[in-house]
Amino acid sequence: MINNLSSTAINMIGNAQHKAADAAHQIATLPVAKNEIGSKDYSSKSLIKPVLSLKEAELETSAAVKILKTEEKMLGALFDEKA
Repeated sequence: MINNLSSTAINMIGNAQHKAADAAHQIATLPVAKNEIGSKDYSSKSLIKPVLSLKEAELETSAAVKILKTEEKMLGALFDEKA
């Protein structure tokens, strides 16, 4: 069970990193202003989805860290019980 918690948390962190990297790339490649070259189809709404993806990645990482901290407490409790 404890191994599964660590694996789950590490997978969550990895997925969050990929999500954040994809969102950051989308934001970086969006045109900044209407008069910028190639920005005929620019819309400020284009930023909403990648910014929300960044926030999701942050929350997923935070949840994964909480899982790891909980696992650490459980291990500590088990070691205290054995001693």
